[in-house]
Amino acid sequence: MDKLYDNNAFDCSRITANNYSTSFSFGIKLFKRKYRPAIYAIYGFVRFADEIVDTFHDQNKKKLLDKLREDTWQAIETGFSSNPILHSFQKVVNEYRIDREYIEAFLHSMEMDLTFKTFNTEEIKEYIYGSAEVVGLMCLRVFYKGSEKKFDELVYPARKLGEAFQKVNFLRDISADYFGKNRIYFPGVEFENFTEEQKKAIENDITFDFAEAKKGIRKLNPDVRLGVFLAYTYYLELLEKIRKTTPREILQKRYRVSDFTKIVLLVNAWGRYILGKI
Repeated sequence: MDKLYDNNAFDCSRITANNYSTSFSFGIKLFKRKYRPAIYAIYGFVRFADEIVDTFHDQNKKKLLDKLREDTWQAIETGFSSNPILHSFQKVVNEYRIDREYIEAFLHSMEMDLTFKTFNTEEIKEYIYGSAEVVGLMCLRVFYKGSEKKFDELVYPARKLGEAFQKVNFLRDISADYFGKNRIYFPGVEFENFTEEQKKAIENDITFDFAEAKKGIRKLNPDVRLGVFLAYTYYLELLEKIRKTTPREILQKRYRVSDFTKIVLLVNAWGRYILGKI
């Protein structure tokens, strides 16, 4: 029965990923099978924490987040949770020896979203590290279980990939964040006077992050390289789509990559992978 419960818990995390993100779920499906459950479990955990701060507006978010923090550490310490998402996550944390600091940094960033409306340069670095970079580092622990040297080699590009993803999300969600939640994630930017020069500077900064991340993707274990590259490709395509818009347009509309385009990008990524051109 323990095995049945474990399997059911991991299934819950897989369903969560499939329901919430076609981009990441497509990428995970391209990993060798042995890596998928752990990555689904990590995604499920971070998704539910993000839902608390961004979706449950009729609830006491601080109380919910505090309870999640308490339940997370208890699950990790005891090796069990009646919450299937937390149960699958604690299994991964304990098996792959995921750094506790990563989990704490992530929860801290979620807490920042409850209180911060604007961020200065140091605060946004701290926020991006906890909300995105450490998620990539958790996945890297799964990819390189027991291989500290290889893990250390890929820490920097993994962090840059998480940073790029998060900054693209910031751009994509400007309208919802600013007008819906009164949040500004770009230090020094006033969206009432958002200029083309400011938009280009942000896009160029993200382009640098993507370039640094790609150096690491090329070095990844072939068992997971294509899946990570596909996620990279999806987000790069979204950035290029946003790059073609005006500051006014990005403030009025949430841009996305269509499912058809995602399939085209998948075929192209697969071809480049087979030809060794990633």
